[in-house]
Amino acid sequence: MQTTQTYSKPGYKTFDLILTAMLIALVFLSTFLNIKLPIAANGGLVHLGTAMLFIAAILFGPKKAALAGAIGMALFDLAGGWALWAPITFVSRALQGYIVGKIAWSNGRNGNSLAFNLIGAIVSMPVMIAVYYIGEVILYGNWVAPVASIPGDVVQNVLGVIVALPVSAALKKVPYFNR
Repeated sequence: MQTTQTYSKPGYKTFDLILTAMLIALVFLSTFLNIKLPIAANGGLVHLGTAMLFIAAILFGPKKAALAGAIGMALFDLAGGWALWAPITFVSRALQGYIVGKIAWSNGRNGNSLAFNLIGAIVSMPVMIAVYYIGEVILYGNWVAPVASIPGDVVQNVLGVIVALPVSAALKKVPYFNR
């Protein structure tokens, strides 16, 4: 009995793996472009990794965005001296990337609707903030201290949207995305 494997395109799985790895690297590197916030005693950051996560979600959908956000930003935490945050970041950013991508790519839109791209980003924000809040409650052992991080999380997400939506719209005009 002979079994055959079928692929939609030769080399597709390899290309898919390479593309996902590149998105992870882009999120990781973008996260290094950061500013430490003076408003949070527990060390909040505003960085461009969130913008890259949104771009990945809009251009490539929920699965690649979840992996890029989770692995890219968790690796940043590990490499940047924030290792305690890596598990929280992994969960938070996986959910955020998946939500943005799922909404942006819903009903065959494939990230082509500015309105749904924006809705996806907005819907993902409270989820990201909630996961970090719960993580901080566990880390700090109280319910009040994590509230100080929320303004920074909001600023980071708003900055991500401001950067990601026009960049994604411009990149959508590249012939690769019009297939």
